[in-house]
Amino acid sequence: MTFVSSLEPSVLWSHFDTILTIPRASKDEGRMRDHVIALAERAGCPHVVDGAGNVIVRKPAAPGHEAAPVTILQSHLDMVQEKNADVAHDFATDAIVPQRDGEHLTATGTTLGSDNGIGVATMLAVLEADDLVHGPLELLFTIDEETGLTGAAQLDAGLLAGRRLINLDSEEEGCLYVGCAGGGESRIALGVTAAAAGDGDRPVTLALTGLKGGHSGVDIHLQRGNAICLLARALWAAHVAAPFRLARIEGGSAHNAIPREAFATVVVSGDAERERVVAAVETEFDAIRDEYRPADPGMALAVGDGGVPDRSWAPETTATVLRLIASLPHGVQAMSYDIAGLVETSNNVATARAADGLLVITTSSRSSVDAELDALRRRIRATAELAGAAVETGSAYPGWKPDMASRLLEVVQRVHAQELGSEPEVKAIHAGLECGIIGKKIPGMDMISFGPVIEFPHSPDERVHIDSVGRFYRLLTATLAALA
Repeated sequence: MTFVSSLEPSVLWSHFDTILTIPRASKDEGRMRDHVIALAERAGCPHVVDGAGNVIVRKPAAPGHEAAPVTILQSHLDMVQEKNADVAHDFATDAIVPQRDGEHLTATGTTLGSDNGIGVATMLAVLEADDLVHGPLELLFTIDEETGLTGAAQLDAGLLAGRRLINLDSEEEGCLYVGCAGGGESRIALGVTAAAAGDGDRPVTLALTGLKGGHSGVDIHLQRGNAICLLARALWAAHVAAPFRLARIEGGSAHNAIPREAFATVVVSGDAERERVVAAVETEFDAIRDEYRPADPGMALAVGDGGVPDRSWAPETTATVLRLIASLPHGVQAMSYDIAGLVETSNNVATARAADGLLVITTSSRSSVDAELDALRRRIRATAELAGAAVETGSAYPGWKPDMASRLLEVVQRVHAQELGSEPEVKAIHAGLECGIIGKKIPGMDMISFGPVIEFPHSPDERVHIDSVGRFYRLLTATLAALA
């Protein structure tokens, strides 16, 4: 245990302290699931695991409230695993190392996992508490949310009796979320043709680092740089002035994280050509750095040497790769006409990797309008096919349409005003919440989502505001009492 257990409310933070020690990558939540099951058995609460690996724990009502309708609490077990390149950390075995930074809790060079670990810890606190007023509860812990919401997509909805659901995966205090965007990924595979090294070849290594990145839905409107796109931009500008051959370009780590780092190796035919290429890249980078300074003041480009690769890519392949990346859309594509300030449609150029003669680029598209999402993904396909690439598009997950007449919304609004002394803002979010999928599986499900202040999720800058967690827990427990 660390100092985290001493934070208030300790009944919640002690669970999060334990969660920090449990590896829980997407698709590898077994240890976290076992922990939840062990706590359920200790509390004497029955549980069931569906075929996908989602866990449902049933907690009986507090005495005198057995007749209340069932309420579902829902969070996901997995976390995004991002770290800075200079940090030695193995997410498969190492515990997250927390740090206190004034009013916030953060991690040491890695993601903290407060998304959605705080929600999970909150549900475990409710599970073990014997002093709360509530009706019958179903605690739904889903798996594999961060790589496509597949746990919710494969949920055995017949196991749930409740028809009102509180999702604990939002990240803005004072806000009640009643809608979210849908989304889908595209996988672009471009064949790369190799060229043999020449006698006078010289390598140039490039590392673009220090960008803030962030959640590709929550933070996309902040106009932060995308390391893959910006490195390709600098290389394409240089290629026009001083041709070279690419031997590598890669970056990004997750479909829902804006890439913070990107790396490339290029090959030139001599010292003079190397100087021209480096000068051209650095000139364009200077322009990029000035352009993005307000959003990414820590952006840096490192230029180095290294060994000459055995093979680089042919000139035609190099040009095609750079044209393709430069042409792919990234960032906000449309704002909502209906909800002021809401991003309606966006795209994230998420990852780039080359192996076995293929450069694979993944993109993650989001929209609260199904037709716009389809149109954006067709645009990505058209762009990739113009470059001669093959495109695979996974199934899109649905959005969540707001219901302003929701009975659950009415209750939470009233409780928020009573307990926290302010009227909450009712919003939709440009990120994928599992509510959209669950609502499609169970028509008529009354849903709402709220949470504490979590900033910069999906990046090593992730942090949670400590005091907001206490207010979040207070709002939830008071809401459960009101619903009972």
